Amino acid sequence: MTLSQRLKAVYEMFHRSFWVGNGMELFERLAYYGQQIVFVIYLRNNLGFTESQAGTLSGIFGGLIYLLPILAGTLADKWGFRRAFTIAFSTLAVGYFAIGSMGMSAFSGIYGGSAPYWLLVVFLVLTAFGGSFIKPSVLGTVAVTTTERTKSLGFAVYYWLVNAGAIIGPTIASFVCDRFGNQYVYLVSSLSCLAMLCVNLAFYKEPGGTSTEVAESMGKKFGNLFVVLGNFRFMIFLLIYALYWIPFWQEFIVVPYYITDYIDKNAPYQLVQSWGGAGAIILFQLPVNRLTKNLPTSTAILIGFAVSSLIWVIIGIHPSIPMFVAGIVAFSIGEMIQAPRYYEYISTIAPPGQQGLFQGYAFLPIAISRFLGDPVGGWLYQTSKALGKPEYVWFALIATGVAATLLMYCYNRFLAPEEQPRAAS
Repeated sequence: MTLSQRLKAVYEMFHRSFWVGNGMELFERLAYYGQQIVFVIYLRNNLGFTESQAGTLSGIFGGLIYLLPILAGTLADKWGFRRAFTIAFSTLAVGYFAIGSMGMSAFSGIYGGSAPYWLLVVFLVLTAFGGSFIKPSVLGTVAVTTTERTKSLGFAVYYWLVNAGAIIGPTIASFVCDRFGNQYVYLVSSLSCLAMLCVNLAFYKEPGGTSTEVAESMGKKFGNLFVVLGNFRFMIFLLIYALYWIPFWQEFIVVPYYITDYIDKNAPYQLVQSWGGAGAIILFQLPVNRLTKNLPTSTAILIGFAVSSLIWVIIGIHPSIPMFVAGIVAFSIGEMIQAPRYYEYISTIAPPGQQGLFQGYAFLPIAISRFLGDPVGGWLYQTSKALGKPEYVWFALIATGVAATLLMYCYNRFLAPEEQPRAAS
């Protein structure tokens, strides 16, 4: 079978809406990661915020992006994925444009008398609200357009396209920043979402008749939150994972700041983060999975934590472009080791009959890490820079990675449920 025949066979395995939905996810991730990589630099250099303020704003935006899908998923189930996509892309297009317009001279007369901080908060909340509908709608589309035979491949396609967007978006952002300015990256993100709104309206067909799940009411969602919060073992696990993700999101705060302040203000920091991170995942995910597939789940997670914690050790040895790339690749390898096991581990923690409920909160650690870690990262960088000791940033982030690894070791030792040995294959 030729390559074209293989690709055609894969295409024909899935419903048309599967490909439309995942194609829209690619462009949404392109828009998100493109603006995310320039976010703190844009806020500091173009809008005049301090590093600490930029970190706080990044935490608000990022935290809501990963927290709101828990509730937005219920609305997507009730309204249908097509309507949810329509709301998402129209809101994202408006939100990204509004954020970028604050730095454009053409709109200086409009924002001259406004309080930029709180106005920006409004724009960020609006944009996060729109973005919160994307993941439940795309993942829901994958779930209802695949069978038991094709589901694993379907989610693999989804994961690959997410990382493709995480490479393409910052790459485009690097080009746009060099030629037009940071603010115009938001125009690109807005246009990308506007284009996907048109694609959704023209090509996406609501997949029906394949889901057997019953959509929960919003009241039930809030009730479920207390069920999850009441599970001590699960909450400890999620909080440790939140600590693990804090160093990762500093790639979008500390890396842009340090490279432009101490190495080269014109360096393509966007490419350093995107190609070192998502690029490594696209290239090495499959071989890493094969090498670690027979490890016990708890062991794989602990090793992933330990490898990822090397990111700031490597960078701190000699902060330079090659070392930043090496550190980010190290984190990505650790992520590749632990990420496939994360959902599997949650299924062992969840009480009988509550697996779906607990899986619904899988993104909660990222939300927590953004709400807490981004403001701390911005403050830490600003304080260390003011003291003339930027290396303090490495010490703090190394300590965070080591603490997460040690806490996961203690969790595995004293709280984790016993695992059955994995069969060799």
